[in-house]
Amino acid sequence: MIFRRTAAQSSPLDGVDVVLADLDGVVYAGPGALPHAVDSLNRAQAEGRRLGYITNNASRTDASVAEHLNSLGLQVVADDVTTSPQAAMRLMKDLVPAGSTLLVIGGEGLIVEVEKAGFVVTRSADDSPAAVVQGFAPEVGWKHLAEAAYALATPVEEGGIPWVATNTDWTIPQARGIAPGNGTLVSAVHTAVGRLATIAGKPERPIFDEAVTRTGATSPLFIGDRLDTDIQGARTAGMPSLLVLTGIDRPKQVLAAPPAQRPDYIVEDLRQLFEPYPATIVKGERTRVGDAVVEIDGVDLRIVSAGDRQIDLLRAGAAAIWNSGRAIFGFRVPEQLYADPFRVR
Repeated sequence: MIFRRTAAQSSPLDGVDVVLADLDGVVYAGPGALPHAVDSLNRAQAEGRRLGYITNNASRTDASVAEHLNSLGLQVVADDVTTSPQAAMRLMKDLVPAGSTLLVIGGEGLIVEVEKAGFVVTRSADDSPAAVVQGFAPEVGWKHLAEAAYALATPVEEGGIPWVATNTDWTIPQARGIAPGNGTLVSAVHTAVGRLATIAGKPERPIFDEAVTRTGATSPLFIGDRLDTDIQGARTAGMPSLLVLTGIDRPKQVLAAPPAQRPDYIVEDLRQLFEPYPATIVKGERTRVGDAVVEIDGVDLRIVSAGDRQIDLLRAGAAAIWNSGRAIFGFRVPEQLYADPFRVR
């Protein structure tokens, strides 16, 4: 038996007309650009592809995000940026009449989009808002969350008003470390009212649909660093996805990824967008990527050949586990498979 080829050796960008990228962990970490990110994205643009950026961060406007990206050396206008508040307004237009009053729990990035969409902003449940929209901002506190709870006290089945959250990320990277994200604030309101919000941002589909509308993409590729928001969201939207190992999720998480969170491509950094992506070749219980070969032997996932590139060993290990139909806890996995020389320090 010969090895069975399951993927062609083309680059991840072949056939792509629009590259859509997450920001933190893909383009930058904190205020500064990640190694090779800006040069690689500029190259993709110079080769004729449009670039678009998707962010769950509701605290900044599309214009301020574009300004930040331009300061890093990219060429970006506000229309290239899709934010979770824009996705929230995409949903809201189908939930309440035009010009309705919305109780806004969030900052400038959310307020600007609410007003651009033609809605009226209020900060008080006493103004009888038609809906609540909630997004992250550092200044959001107990008083704001309480107003949301007061407005949402009536259950939906009894005529309660809609509640849209821009996103439910549990954490948000900050210069000093990882801090609680909008998911924790949404959860606080949920605990008070016993209701669930409708989510606009990743991993839900509205933000991806909004990005496609804004960029005119027909064959997009989405780049992210988180499996549970970026990759799952792209898969939900029916969009090919690429995980770059410059951000949150590490090799251990890649190997353990459930079906809904498995990317089409795994790369060390964005330079590999332009490299031929090695085929996954299967022969019986063996899986080969490049010179790396792994083998399933009962409960053991064995390294037959580590090859000369750790990224190919990770790709081979992930493919073997994913194709087995078994979860990672059904295997003994050698530490070498999830070694992590990729982390940006």
